[in-house]
Amino acid sequence: MEPYELADELVVPAPIEDVFAFFDRPENLARITPPWLSFQILTPRPIPMHEGAVLDYAIRVGPMPSRWRSMITTYEPPHRFVDEQLLGPYSFWHHTHSFECVEGGTLIRDHVRYLPPLGFLGRIAHALFIRRQLEAIFRYRREVVQDLFPGVPS
Repeated sequence: MEPYELADELVVPAPIEDVFAFFDRPENLARITPPWLSFQILTPRPIPMHEGAVLDYAIRVGPMPSRWRSMITTYEPPHRFVDEQLLGPYSFWHHTHSFECVEGGTLIRDHVRYLPPLGFLGRIAHALFIRRQLEAIFRYRREVVQDLFPGVPS
């Protein structure tokens, strides 16, 4: 089964070092995650980012609470890091965060490859609501990041 893909990008008027520094702190993930997911970091703080770092979260997927464990499998500051789900609501989750200096600031790119659980039933759930839910999460994230780095071009 081929994974689904979701991509998003945004330019913020800030230096790459400042933008990466924000995303480099797992504690900030709660700030850019929609409240309806009831996101909570379970890993004791402070959380140093590095290749091999393991992060534990609790989230709510619809009415169901879920644990999520991810590992940072690539860490190349200030340009890129990758988190992969080890345990969680998806059968497969691979999220590449990349940062690039561009005219006017920093280009933030997210590229997610994922598979819902439950095979064929997961494919139906994806068509009915999972895709829309992920798109809503990234829309929320974009709005919050725009507020955190004011003056973002439209």
